[in-house]
This record gives sequence, C-alpha cells and structure tokens, in this order.
Amino acid sequence: MANLKSLAKDTAIYGLSSIVARFVNYLLVPIQTMKFASTGGEYGIITNVYAYVAILIMLLTFGMETTFFRFMNKEGMDREKVYSTVLRMVGTVGLVTSVIVVLFCRQIAELLGYGNHPEYVAVMYITVALDAFTAIAFAYLRCVHKPVKFASLKIANIGLNIVLNLIYFFGLPMLKLNPFGIYGDYGENFHYDVVWVFYINLFCSLFNLVFLHKELRGINHGFDSSMCREMWKYAWPILVMGIAGQLNQSLSQIMFPKVYPGENALSELGIYGACIKIAMIMMMITQAFRFAYEPFVFSKVKDKDSKEVYAQTMKYYIIFTLLAFLVVMAYLDVLKYLIGETYWSGLRVVPIVMAAEIVFGVFFNLSFWYKLTDRTIWGAYFSGIGAVVLFVINLLLIPQFSYMACAWAGLIAYTVSMLLSYFIGQKYYPVAYPLRDIAIYTVVAGILFAAMMLPVENTWLALGYRTVLLLLFIGFIFRKEHLGQMLAKAPVIGRFFKR
Repeated sequence: MANLKSLAKDTAIYGLSSIVARFVNYLLVPIQTMKFASTGGEYGIITNVYAYVAILIMLLTFGMETTFFRFMNKEGMDREKVYSTVLRMVGTVGLVTSVIVVLFCRQIAELLGYGNHPEYVAVMYITVALDAFTAIAFAYLRCVHKPVKFASLKIANIGLNIVLNLIYFFGLPMLKLNPFGIYGDYGENFHYDVVWVFYINLFCSLFNLVFLHKELRGINHGFDSSMCREMWKYAWPILVMGIAGQLNQSLSQIMFPKVYPGENALSELGIYGACIKIAMIMMMITQAFRFAYEPFVFSKVKDKDSKEVYAQTMKYYIIFTLLAFLVVMAYLDVLKYLIGETYWSGLRVVPIVMAAEIVFGVFFNLSFWYKLTDRTIWGAYFSGIGAVVLFVINLLLIPQFSYMACAWAGLIAYTVSMLLSYFIGQKYYPVAYPLRDIAIYTVVAGILFAAMMLPVENTWLALGYRTVLLLLFIGFIFRKEHLGQMLAKAPVIGRFFKR
C-alpha cells in the first residue's frame, strides 16, 4: 500500500502539470477555432501538422526515455555516464537532422502538401528536436523524483504559450499593431497565419531549454560507446513500438486529407481535431499516470510483492479512468463550449476517443512485462499490428464515414494491441490481474453511460439527472473498495467518514 501511495502522490503532481497543460490547450481551442474559420481549413492544417509532430518526437527520442530508466536502475551502471550518453545521443541526432531538414525544407513541404509554406516544416522540426532533447532532462527529473520542478516548468511553459497566443490573436490587433508585418498588409482586417502558432511553440521550447540548463550540464559527464551500443540494442524495438503506437494516435489525422474525397477535407479534419481536444482529458490522465508509473515500475522490479502492486495498480487505473469518462459524458453539454459552435457536429466522437484512450492506458500498463524481461521486440509487434489495423480501417472507411471512421479505427486498433499484449504477457510474465473486479466496474460504467445518453430535453434537468448517475458510480466505488474506512483513518477529513 505504501508503494501505491507513493505512486499516487507522484501521479497527482505530474497530473497537475498535465491538467494545466490540457486546460490551456482547451483555452487555445476556442481562441483558434474562433480566429480560424472552419471553412478555411486553417485549424485542419494545425491538426494535420501536429500529427506529424507527434510521430517526429518518437523518432527523435528513439526510445531513449524508457531506455534511460532501465539503465539508470541496472546494477553496476555509472548513472552520470548513462545520463550523459543519452543526452549526447539524442542531442546529436536532433542537431544533424535539423540541419538536413532546414536545407531541404522546400522539397519536404512539397511532399507533405504544403509546398507554398516550407516554413511550416523548418519551424516545427527544430521545435521537435529541442523538445526531444529536453525530454531527456525531464526524464532525469522524474528519475531523481523531482516532480515539483517537473510540474513547475511544464506549467510555466504552458502559461507562456497561452500568453503569446492571446497577444497574437487579441492584444496586437486591439492595439492596431503589426510588428514585423506578421499580419501581412492587413488594411482594415487582420490576417492570421497558422505559422505564428508554430513560432510560438518554438519560442516555448527555447524557454524549456534555458530553464533546464542545470540538468543539461549532465552532458559533460562523457560518452560511453559500448553503453551506447547496448542502449541501442535495447531501444530500437521501443522505437518501433513507439512509432507504431503513436501512429495509432496520429495516423488518422495524417491520412485524412489524402483519403477523404472532396475539397472540404481540411475543414472536416478541423472539426475532428477540435472535438478530440475534449476527449483528451483521458489522455491527460494516462500521461500523468505514465510519467509516474514508468520510473516506479523499474525501481520496484526486485520487490517481492511487485506483481501484486502491478495488479492493484491496473485495477485502480481502470476505476479512475472510468470515473473520468463518466464525468466528461455527464457534463459534455457544458464542455462543448470549449470549442466553437460550428465544430459541435463532431461531438459524437468524444466517447469513442475517450474509450480508446482508456484501452491505450491498459495497453501501456501491460507493456511492462516485455520491458522488464528485455523482450521489447514484442512491443513492436503489438503496436505494429495495431497500426496496420488502424491503417486498413481508415483507408476503407474514411471516404464513406469521414472522421467517425478515425474514432472507431483508433478504438479497434488499441483493443487488438491490448489483447495481444495481455495473452502473450501471461505466458512470459504472469500477473494475477483482478479481472472479475475490472469487469464489474466496466459493466456498471457502461450501463450508467447508456443511461446518460437517454434524451432529456431540458439542459439543466439533464445535467442534474446525469449528476445523480455519476454519484451512483462514486458511491459504488466507495462501497466496493471500502474507501470510507480508509478515509476515516486520514487526518482532518477522517472525522467526516467515521461512523
């Protein structure tokens, strides 16, 4: 239980930065969807470009975050040399490839369909290279258990992002200022260009680089070539797995403009991209869990009760994510105002994408059997098969069902990867997961979700009705997990739960 409490504490702190980050993203969505009309497809461009960015971050970190945790916890390893070697590997790859991309940005932009805007390619690639480099420094903060600094920097970075967006979209136009001609020859109307959204991200990445300077000094502890080869042997299947896994999240946005017929492909993609921002509440939770859980698992592998802890963690993860799912569904009529009204037609994807994120979190939880047993190639197999499933469904169904095909394709692909990982993992690294309890919670949550979807004309009445259903689920959790007895022992709030 002490282990779970430590995990919960770190998850809460990491979760704070993720919550703030996602909340700010939600603030950016109404701003950007207001300024970029859906008919123009500008928000579709942002959605499409960031889909490539998500793949690039996997390529430029090439599995080194997980490899870093593994080697930092290996016996006999020089931890400073491990950190320095990883920093140099990721930094060198980022620097060399950035030079190449800048030199050939026009040709690359042509291939991506943005031939008139090579700056999109150059700016975003440099941004991703910086993010990949600083990702190792953030991993170091997680490894040495400094979640407060981790969260503080993430929150400060996001705060800077929102301030710069507000200045660009509102501040300068209100003051009738056009520094450096960033709005073009605007006359009476300001012309907003998506490239400045990318420039803002680049500036924020430089912010991280500056404020992580202390951690980045670790690069001075030298480079071990034999360790590098050993790391690469461990990491390359994780790289393949990471790319395939990220394809499951980004491939739909990459494929959509090329597969969907008609001239409004970017507009449709923009609707999908805006609506999945609401569903990303679940991604926020799984990300916070991943930040805390990855170093936690590698540090507890030698404990006698490690498998029992992993099993209980799985159960509590599923309980919490099911609760988050029901919260979003209960108050979707309120949350929809986070995006422009012209995008509301895509809200039906929200429950599907959230369910997909829950399944992805379970898949991530299961993934440690092959990481702990150094069989990382299995992760590449599972994620690769999922990516193939996603590609085929998108290719066949996007032309007919538009972005709804993207949502269902993601859910099905994650489910296939999850099931493969579970059944094969039980052979190599059996863990007695509480499947009966997990099934009960899933069924109860499914019944309550179906009840929430019943049509109620009055919005306030609907919110009240769904709140009652949500409280029923919370009460069910308290009763089944005996949380009242646990909270009765807690300081301050304990007196409210004592009989």
